[in-house]
Amino acid sequence: MDTLLKKYVHITCVVIIYWIVSIVTVFVNKTLLSGEEVKLEAPIFIAWFQCLVSSLICIVMAQLSGCFPDTFHFPMGNPFNPSIAMKVIPLSFLFAGMISFNNLCLKYVGVAFYYVGRSLTTVFNVLFTYIVLHEKTSKRCIICCLVIISGFFLGVNEEHGTGSLSVMGVLYGVLASLCVALYSIHTKKVLPAVGNHIWMLSFYNNVYSSLIFIPFIIMNNEVAEVSNYEKLDSVYFWTLMVIGGLCGLAIGYVTSLQIKVTSPLTHNISGTAKACVQTVLATYWYSETKSLLWWLSNSIVLMGSAAYTRVRQQEIEERSRRRNLP
Repeated sequence: MDTLLKKYVHITCVVIIYWIVSIVTVFVNKTLLSGEEVKLEAPIFIAWFQCLVSSLICIVMAQLSGCFPDTFHFPMGNPFNPSIAMKVIPLSFLFAGMISFNNLCLKYVGVAFYYVGRSLTTVFNVLFTYIVLHEKTSKRCIICCLVIISGFFLGVNEEHGTGSLSVMGVLYGVLASLCVALYSIHTKKVLPAVGNHIWMLSFYNNVYSSLIFIPFIIMNNEVAEVSNYEKLDSVYFWTLMVIGGLCGLAIGYVTSLQIKVTSPLTHNISGTAKACVQTVLATYWYSETKSLLWWLSNSIVLMGSAAYTRVRQQEIEERSRRRNLP
C-alpha cells in the first residue's frame, strides 16, 4: 500500500511540475516578447539566446556526467561531426522554425487565445502523416480534426469580434503548428542517427539553431535593435532571458518525464487540462473579459483534442490485440 501511495505521489508531483514549468514558460516568453517592462522588438534574438542557454546547459551537464558518472548521466556528443550534422541539420531548421513562429505567435496574440491559435498541430499531424508516411487516418480521427478546426475558426471569429484579433499572430500560430507537426514526424527518422537519445537530439538542435538564427537576426535588423536597447544593463531583463532559456530546456525534460511515469495518452490529457488552467489564469492575470462563444470555442478545441487522443489510443490498443491473436 505504501509503495502504491508513493507511486501516486510521485506521478502527481511530476504532473504538477510539468504544469508549472509549461505555464511559467508561456508567461515568461509573453513578457519578453510583448511585455511593457521589456519592450524589445527582437523576437529572433530572444529565441537565439534561449537556444544558446540550452546548449550551454547541455554542455555543462555532459561535463558533469564525465566527472561524476555515478551522480549525473548525460550523453556526450560532438555536434560538429559532419555525418551527424548532415542528418540532424534539416530537422534543426524545423526546430528553429517551430521556436520562431511559436514566439512570434505569442508576441501578437494573448496568452488566453494562444492555445486556440496553436490548436491546428493535431490537424497538420494527421495531414503530414498521410503525405510523408503514407499512413491513413480513421474516420473517427478525421471527425475529431474537423471539431478542432471548427473550434479554431469560432475562436478566430470571436477574437475578431472583440477587436483583439491579430491576423499576423494567427498566421504565425498556424505556421508554428505546421512546424511542430513536421518536426514530430521527422524526429522519428532522425533519432536513430543520435542513438535514440532524446537529450542528445535536443542538444544538437539547440546548437544548430543557435547558428541558424544568426543570419536571420542580421537580416531582421535585430543587431541594431539589441545594441540600442536602453535596458541592456537591466538585471531584470537578463534574468528573464536566462529563465526563458532554462524553461525552454526544462519543458523538454519534464515532458519526457511525464510520459515516462504515466503514458502518452495521460500526457496529452494532462496537456489539455493544463491548457484549460492556463487560459483561465491568463484571463485573470491580464484582466480580460471573454464572451460565452469565446469560451465555447476553447471548449470545442479542447474536447476535439482530447477525443482525438482517446481515439488514437483505442486504435493502437486494437492493433496490438490483433497482433497478439493466435
